[in-house]
Amino acid sequence: MSLQFIGVDPESGQSGSPTAWVDETTQDIVLQGYTADEATRAECVEKNAPGHDKVIPDGESVIRLPAHMVPILREACDAAERAAAVR
Repeated sequence: MSLQFIGVDPESGQSGSPTAWVDETTQDIVLQGYTADEATRAECVEKNAPGHDKVIPDGESVIRLPAHMVPILREACDAAERAAAVR
């Protein structure tokens, strides 16, 4: 696995910063974000996709990214699409 750094939350400090990367092998988007609080997790379970179990499976997490990171997330999506097109 080789991660391409895309961007970090410019409004966060030196540690615990929400960050986005793209896995150059799989073109997966890899995110670091704030762990969602229990109320958010409960609402995600309650409003889960139709036909899906109302649980957050082991190995999955609900994370929260600041809205001002949308441009960084778009950049990650674009980088993943470009890499997949070359593949």
